[in-house]
Amino acid sequence: MQISLGGYSFNNLFLDGKMDVFGYLETVKHRYRLNAVDLWNAQIAERTQPYLTLFDESVLRKVREALDERELRLVNIAVDTAHLWDPDPDAREALRRNAEAHLRAAVLLGAETVRIDTGGYGDQAFSEEAFEWIVRQYQSYCRFASDHGMKIGPENHMGPSLVPSEMARLAKAVDDPAYGILLHIGRWNEDREAGDAQVAPWVVHTHFDAKTAAAEDAPNVIRRLRDAGYRGYWGVEYNAPAPTAYTEIEHLLAQVKVRLSEAQAADEAATRGA
Repeated sequence: MQISLGGYSFNNLFLDGKMDVFGYLETVKHRYRLNAVDLWNAQIAERTQPYLTLFDESVLRKVREALDERELRLVNIAVDTAHLWDPDPDAREALRRNAEAHLRAAVLLGAETVRIDTGGYGDQAFSEEAFEWIVRQYQSYCRFASDHGMKIGPENHMGPSLVPSEMARLAKAVDDPAYGILLHIGRWNEDREAGDAQVAPWVVHTHFDAKTAAAEDAPNVIRRLRDAGYRGYWGVEYNAPAPTAYTEIEHLLAQVKVRLSEAQAADEAATRGA
């Protein structure tokens, strides 16, 4: 099964000083026996404010070596503090520089997809100025991504990106084959029941959390995404409490495996009945 494990799942262990990026890779490979990871950029950066500062290239190269040694695919890197829109022009420029640094790091690390958010905290719709800026920036990033065999785009994570119609509008405006959405399944402020289906044509990676992995409708969500052409990994991202992180994540991975099996069984039953 194509399942990956998001680095943010171990954030509390990171904060407690009980895990680093190398321990994360070892855990994914040998404890959970997976072959793919979703890095979170805070795992490979100093947690400076207001923008995360990437580790030196020498450290990033060691991370790449660790990925290669364990034969782990880096199916996604989720980048925080590099979102596209901020009403302050100076902040936008700083965010752009940080995004470009992370794109170069993504190439070095061998990332297949990159998540950089739209920005626009608290809003339900993009302003005209914000929308035009975001479209231009994603188009620029898509050119870079295409040149390096990656895909790039936002997650339904903040502000208008939590509104499926806005995400669909943005994808149509960017209109680039290197553009794609990291779908955090079911996380919408509007049209929650239909949101996943609205953005399905552009999905290049996914995240289940504890709630959506347990949902009865999860197999149908999987089937709808597959019907729309999705063939990527099913990511697990859950901000697990440090004391029980390993067991809770193991349980969540097992739930996602069950949901994928249920979706497959439903597909097979539909084929037999056709």
